[in-house]
Amino acid sequence: MENRMNGNAVRVWTKQHENVLRELETKGRYVARREYIQADLGEHAPLVLEAYDWLVKHTPAAADRPADADYPVWVSLKSEATMLKSPGTVILELTLDPSRIVPVNIMKWGAVLDYSYIPADREDAARHRKLLEEYRVSDSKAYMSQFYPEIKRDIIKSWDRLFDARVDMGNPDCYGNIWEIKREWITDVLR
Repeated sequence: MENRMNGNAVRVWTKQHENVLRELETKGRYVARREYIQADLGEHAPLVLEAYDWLVKHTPAAADRPADADYPVWVSLKSEATMLKSPGTVILELTLDPSRIVPVNIMKWGAVLDYSYIPADREDAARHRKLLEEYRVSDSKAYMSQFYPEIKRDIIKSWDRLFDARVDMGNPDCYGNIWEIKREWITDVLR
């Protein structure tokens, strides 16, 4: 189902651990904390949190971030794009002011998570591919290795394009980030 506006509000969906719902019911508010993500991701947390730390520092309107929010909460802008429910999770339908949502292009965010370069355009993509071929290295290998510092710097610098709507990676679909969930925003809970 496509996202429908309700006056000045928009509906979004987020898959969360059932403990998030308990926290919302008892405290009225939830923010993502580093320890929650570390517990959820286990041994993979350091790899993912490196990308998340970059995201937090570079998200537009980061000044609106509550002091106790370590990371944003991911929301789907379309109900059919919401992650499937699994044991121990709930899907929260939220209605909130659209100004609270920072859109994040799915393809570009995937590149960041893969430690890949986000090209400015076709020519830039070709230039970068040629560079990698010359060094016989992939983006992720260059990023994780100490032997390609210039390539790593270029990769990280390219991530600034995550929020640049002029940079097109072939798919305009977006998720959204919000800095907190408030109990009063919940319009439905799928258990």
